[in-house]
Amino acid sequence: MGWTMILKDDSGVTGWTWRVGNYLLLSMSLIGMQVRSDLEFPKDRHYAWKTGQWGRCMGEECGTGGVQSRTVWCIHSEGWTTHHSNCRHSDKPESQRPCFKVCEWHQDLFEWEVSEWGPCVLASFHSNELKPRMTECITAQHGIQRRKVHCVRTSNRTAVTERICEFFSPRPALEQACLIPCPHDCIVSDFSSWSGCSRTCGMGLQHRTRHVLAAPMYGGANCPNLTQTRTCANLLPCPVGESEHHYSLKVGPWSECRQPQHKGLWMSGRTMLDFTTGDTERNTVKRHIQSSQHHHHHLHHHHHSLKGLDVEIGYQTRQVRCVRSDGKNAMLRYVWKSTDWGDCQVAPLLSQQDRRLNNVSVLCGGGIQTRQLYCVQVPDNSTPHHRKEVSRPVSGRLCTGDLPSAVQPCSIPCPQPCLLSSWSSWGACLHDNCMETHGRKGYRQRRREVLEEGSETESCAHLLESMPCEDPVCFLWQVQSEGACVPTEGNCGNGTRTQTVACLNSQGQLVPEELCEDEPPPKEVSCVMACSGDCVLSSWSDWSSCSHSCSSKNSEGRQSRTRTILGLPGEAKACPAAPALEEWRTCNDHPCITFYWEASPWGPCIEDFSMNLNGTGYWNGTATCAVGVQIRKVVCMKMGVGPVIPKRCPESARPDTGQPCLLPCKKDCIVTPFSEWTACPTTCLPVNSSVPSQSRYRIIIQRAANGGQECPDTLYEERECEALLVCPIYRWKTHRWHPCTLVPDSVQQGMTGASESCGKGLEMRGVSCVDEYDEMAAVSECLRWAGPMPSRFRSCWVPCRDDCTFSSWSKFSECSGCGSRRTRKRTLTGRSRKQDRCQREALYPLVETELCPCEEFVSQPYGNWSSCILSENSALGSLHGWRGRREVRDCGHGLRYRAVACLDHEAHLVGPDLCSESGLVEEVCHIPCPLDCKLSDWSPWSVCSASCGSGLKIRSKWLREKPFNGGRPCPKLDLKNQAQVYEAVPCRSECGQYEWVTDPWSVCTINTVDELPACGEGVQSRKIRCVRRGSQDLVSGVNETLCDQDEIPPQAQTCVLPCPNDCVKSQWSQWSTCSIPCNESTVRMRTRHVLRPPVADRVCPDSNQTEPCSLNSTCFNYNYNVSNWSTCQLSEHAICGQGTRTRLLDCIRSDGKVVDLSVCEELGLSQPWRLAMDCVVDCPFNCILSDWAPWTECSHTCGSKGVMTRSRSVLQQAHEEGRPCASQLSQTKPCPISPCYTWLLSDWSPCKVEGAECGEGTRERNLTCVVHWSDWPDSPYPSKTVEDENCGDRVRKESEQELQQPCFVPCPGDCHLTEWSQWSSCQLTCLEGRSFETVGRQARSQAVVIQVLENQDSCPHQVFETRPCKGGKCHSYEWRTSAWNDNERSVWCQRSDGVNVTGGCFPQSRPTTVRHCHPPCTKPFSHCKQSGVCGCEKGYTEVMTTHGFLDYCTKTPGADNKKADVKTSSGRLKPGTTQIQDFFGEWSLQPLGPDGRIKLWVYGLTAGGFVLILLIIAVAFLFCKPSKQSKSASPPQKPLTLAYDGDVDM
Repeated sequence: MGWTMILKDDSGVTGWTWRVGNYLLLSMSLIGMQVRSDLEFPKDRHYAWKTGQWGRCMGEECGTGGVQSRTVWCIHSEGWTTHHSNCRHSDKPESQRPCFKVCEWHQDLFEWEVSEWGPCVLASFHSNELKPRMTECITAQHGIQRRKVHCVRTSNRTAVTERICEFFSPRPALEQACLIPCPHDCIVSDFSSWSGCSRTCGMGLQHRTRHVLAAPMYGGANCPNLTQTRTCANLLPCPVGESEHHYSLKVGPWSECRQPQHKGLWMSGRTMLDFTTGDTERNTVKRHIQSSQHHHHHLHHHHHSLKGLDVEIGYQTRQVRCVRSDGKNAMLRYVWKSTDWGDCQVAPLLSQQDRRLNNVSVLCGGGIQTRQLYCVQVPDNSTPHHRKEVSRPVSGRLCTGDLPSAVQPCSIPCPQPCLLSSWSSWGACLHDNCMETHGRKGYRQRRREVLEEGSETESCAHLLESMPCEDPVCFLWQVQSEGACVPTEGNCGNGTRTQTVACLNSQGQLVPEELCEDEPPPKEVSCVMACSGDCVLSSWSDWSSCSHSCSSKNSEGRQSRTRTILGLPGEAKACPAAPALEEWRTCNDHPCITFYWEASPWGPCIEDFSMNLNGTGYWNGTATCAVGVQIRKVVCMKMGVGPVIPKRCPESARPDTGQPCLLPCKKDCIVTPFSEWTACPTTCLPVNSSVPSQSRYRIIIQRAANGGQECPDTLYEERECEALLVCPIYRWKTHRWHPCTLVPDSVQQGMTGASESCGKGLEMRGVSCVDEYDEMAAVSECLRWAGPMPSRFRSCWVPCRDDCTFSSWSKFSECSGCGSRRTRKRTLTGRSRKQDRCQREALYPLVETELCPCEEFVSQPYGNWSSCILSENSALGSLHGWRGRREVRDCGHGLRYRAVACLDHEAHLVGPDLCSESGLVEEVCHIPCPLDCKLSDWSPWSVCSASCGSGLKIRSKWLREKPFNGGRPCPKLDLKNQAQVYEAVPCRSECGQYEWVTDPWSVCTINTVDELPACGEGVQSRKIRCVRRGSQDLVSGVNETLCDQDEIPPQAQTCVLPCPNDCVKSQWSQWSTCSIPCNESTVRMRTRHVLRPPVADRVCPDSNQTEPCSLNSTCFNYNYNVSNWSTCQLSEHAICGQGTRTRLLDCIRSDGKVVDLSVCEELGLSQPWRLAMDCVVDCPFNCILSDWAPWTECSHTCGSKGVMTRSRSVLQQAHEEGRPCASQLSQTKPCPISPCYTWLLSDWSPCKVEGAECGEGTRERNLTCVVHWSDWPDSPYPSKTVEDENCGDRVRKESEQELQQPCFVPCPGDCHLTEWSQWSSCQLTCLEGRSFETVGRQARSQAVVIQVLENQDSCPHQVFETRPCKGGKCHSYEWRTSAWNDNERSVWCQRSDGVNVTGGCFPQSRPTTVRHCHPPCTKPFSHCKQSGVCGCEKGYTEVMTTHGFLDYCTKTPGADNKKADVKTSSGRLKPGTTQIQDFFGEWSLQPLGPDGRIKLWVYGLTAGGFVLILLIIAVAFLFCKPSKQSKSASPPQKPLTLAYDGDVDM
């Protein structure tokens, strides 16, 4: 045999042949390969990789460490093989992959798992397509059955790859043929009659049905439709807007039982280990489906392991839908709805102090408003809505989710006062209408301006006042300028001068000249130029202001003007006398009578049909529906008198009496429909009970406004329920007990026997049911109305022949008091008197004692007092949502409650009605009312911070009392723990409040000596006074210190009085103004002109004079300045809300002085500052709580732990300095303490064997009705046995409890079970220290006791049982060992809590208990190692023989003394080893065994090395042999080649 391989490359084809005689290893690697390959052709090339089938998994060890290989070729697209370099190397498929090596011993670990054969289906149904029957079936038709086949582990039945099982056996068949009977078609009955119409109005439906008689089988035809439907019409149509839809609650089937979610989602579908089977059985794996049933996936059914079942409590769900009568699903959703917001109220924000000081009716600003919430059912969207209607309210418990806000902040606009400027000065006497002048009657007027408009409710006062006058003049001529006097002849004497005149109105404005009625003044007037020696006088000054604005009997207005002597005359001439230098005249001679128009506030807007808009419009953003009109009264008023005739006031200034307005739309009241009537009792009524009632209500959603339809008066209706039957009265009637009837032993023991004449028996009595008239009634009536039936049987004893006989019982003795005992007696009769003692003396006492009946009960308070509960009116809204804010009483007098236990004389609990009516004791309590923080009143305003100009003035409040009991908190405290609240408002100190007033200069006085001429330089003086600016009294002054001392005018000055021959000039004109801003490079100038020329030899002084403009001296700069902001200013009647912050503007001169604002305004300076801005003062919202919810039911129906609770929620948290929320959001109240009745099971009695000493017997326990408190059996009060009727039906309870069970009393020598052990501690199943389940398990067992070895074959099996428990722990187990003692030691398993156990530790890792070596270790200092080889003890070194046995032990140098000299050691000694070396020394590769023979692995290693060397030589020969050229001249062909890629499987 041989193997030929040919390789082809680009240089040619080279072939060689290699034949070997033995290729066993290579042929074994090729077994199982199929001739199948995969081709991969890239689209852009003609070469592709081709892969062979994966080979067998090879590896040194079994398991996952194996490797699979396959052949990879590079082939041409035409199919011939080429060299690897022609294919792209990056696309080369993998030639090796890891695998799981299967070995022979794996056969026991894996096997085929085959399911049951599936149903037989037609062979034509493979693709789920119904193939029509082409031929008629006679007997049967061909089918096919399928099943599932998996390769699984035998240990845990988990699936693995099928290649593992295919290694041992072929896969079982998946399909097999079968036969199916011929098809049977569905058979149905005839249709039934048509049903009635589904609706009573409009269109409906009718239907008829048929039913299936025989179902289709084996591919027969399906059943036809079983229902037919047709429409039906009624004569009566349905009313508009009403539908006949009815809603029903439809439920689906219950789902599988599932585990509650709170146990953790990670446990869903978990796998749990079941350790309840015996040791001889393999542990099984259970898949929990979270059910109360138990699904076991066992390979075999174990009927004896029922006690190990894992029981878990789960839950089931089902789908609940609301369906409509037309079959459509309806969404029953409930949502919260709200009414319109109520009126804004400020009063709830007031503190206790503010409520006493404020008039609530005038409050404005920030407030709070509420609305009512109610729950409604969302209408079905599919239902047609024919009209707009409001949903009816339903119970608030149906709405889920958070309540919408029922409280919100709001604002009431505060009346803004009208701010007016000061009055102007009185104007000239003018006609009422200057364009239409009539008569000589006119008016002088003064005005004031509106600085800030007031609100609608605050109209401005009159802005114009008029004063009647005579000879009114609207337009007059005025001389604008005058020229110099030009003499007609010469330099002096009479002459002329020119003047410019213009027509001006009363405001000084130029108007057309034709408006001036008088003749205009001449443009040229005569004048006189003084000659030498003439007296020179100045021009007349302007008329001074009038001393009075009007004239009265005691005062008259006067004004004056003056002129002065500028030049003295010569000797022959004289100047006028002093009185001639001053002129006076009367002014304002009209009487002091002032008139003005007074207008009342605008009236309400009333409808004006003449101006209807015929639609809805908008006025300032508010929807309106019509145009209306507002009217006010206008009256002419006389100052200080009252109304006068309208003619007295100027008609041109009369205000309007009407104005148009827009009416808002009418709003009708909107209410919800009435809610459903509350439910009436469905059961009968007790005797003498009041007739129940039911109620319904509706809610106002929108209040009527603007004349709309008003709301109805009835919002709540109540009516009595329909007459209900009174509960019938039935009771059980018991009859006397019948004589004791013997129960035969044959009945008791379940076996036949002779009738006994004495022993244990039964007494029976009749129990009948009677009504309130003691007439017989059905037993079912008493079972329904009178409770469980009294006991009809009781045990008794029939005396035997040898028993004693007794007389009848005597009467009971008298009772000495409550709690005492009474007795009765009987005596022996007949032959019994001669007997010393009676049998069963315990059953036949001669004296009986019982407690005397006692009707005395004691009330004993129990538990703590409840919180103080305030009385309140029941709120209907508590059931239907929050019904608006009302004053809630959170303080004052209330009641607190405490439970009372009613005890009898033996301190046993009885019904509370025996001691009191309510079972509670009440006590008056008091909840202190909260006291708000109290502040002082406002202090007086401080002085303005600026003495001149704008500043701030402040007032403040201080802390008087701190809050108590949850009152409103104080504002922030300062360092002195004082709450300081302050207000700062801008103020202005008038800088020119006082001014200097000067009199005219006196005549220039010349100091003459020796009667020299009185001319030349002199002195003149004047008087100055400090007066209030604007004062009409300019004569009397005030203290001069009030005026600015820096601006005090000079009181004296030098003057020059020209001599008769000197030049006389006029007084200097005003200085010209410097530029603003001040330019110091400029000058200012003033002028004067010649009034009298000088003589020839004299000259006139200069007529012009200049001086430089100097900053802060002759010129100034001006700029604006603003004051600080004020605090947020509210209206006088507001406590919070929208306010204004203001600041004032000043005009500042460059030298720092504050001047009048008009200066900066006239200069047109820009100011970028805002002088007012809106601000908000946060409102102190008190905490708002909801109403108290109704009291809940008692948490316990009996005992002392029952409480009722109620709660409320926070609707609005406290804000700012609002009153905080009450700390008590829930309250509890104790329930009356009623006795609890419970069936009590006694402990099991000892095992009793009837008629023998050992063997099978019974043990019993009793069922007793006891009365106790709810915390029994932990109650400190003892329980008491009472009548069974208090606990219920005894027969039913006995059927639920096991009162008797079999038991066994072992006889001497019997093999028997012990009593049950105590339950073990709760333990969880854990993996790697983590809990695998939440419920742990406890176990207990019964062991087998063997008394005689001969009976051990008949011994019962030991028994154990488990039960679930809570609070388990994870435990781990590990082996523990003792120290070696003569090559032996103890080994045991210990749990992590220190308990020694059997089981739990892995047996495979159990340490050895005995060390065995062969031959025995007899050398000194030697011992047997765990590997079975003799070794030396620590500190000694082994010296081995040539056969591998221990020769002797020598002491290791330096083992005891580290300073030992190694040179002194013998050459036969070996160095000491470490512990690690000792360990590996036990497992060292020693070629010789203990017996001196060569070990088997040495032969194997030698053979393997030889084969490996041969394989290396062969491979080297194949790859290293030089290639030879073929000498054949045949044409090149495409030979069949076999590429070798190094695969070891080849």
